[in-house]
Amino acid sequence: MRCPVCNHKNTSVVDTRPADNDLATRRRRECDKCEYRFSTIEETELLDLIVVKRDGRREAYMRDKLENGIRRSLTKRSFTQENFHHLLHGIERDIQKKKKHEISSGELGEVVMKNLRGFDKVAYIRFASIYRDFKDVKNFENELKRLSK
Repeated sequence: MRCPVCNHKNTSVVDTRPADNDLATRRRRECDKCEYRFSTIEETELLDLIVVKRDGRREAYMRDKLENGIRRSLTKRSFTQENFHHLLHGIERDIQKKKKHEISSGELGEVVMKNLRGFDKVAYIRFASIYRDFKDVKNFENELKRLSK
């Protein structure tokens, strides 16, 4: 980790503690050269995960793409950034539990919907209507009935 002040490449970890309800690790660091102290936050990142699209194409998992899709479903809905961060972390944790190097876009969508359902029911319906490609009002009504049970 480089020092943000003098750009020296060696820093020492002075203190380590959990951050964000154990979703990340906060480290207090000190530059070995100028002794400037600063904090970093470390999170688990999904690496080497391939998403297999419906048409057979494969692409690397992109958290930003997932985050943008979920944010669209949450448009004009009330939520805190912290709760949103927990939602994303829960989705990625569920993906990691599968212990796979490849996941189909279908499986990924189901994981997102499972987590969204408990987070915000309106966002869940919005996401499901696009993900499941509702063709008419009947599909929409059936999903609403399943949700209200």
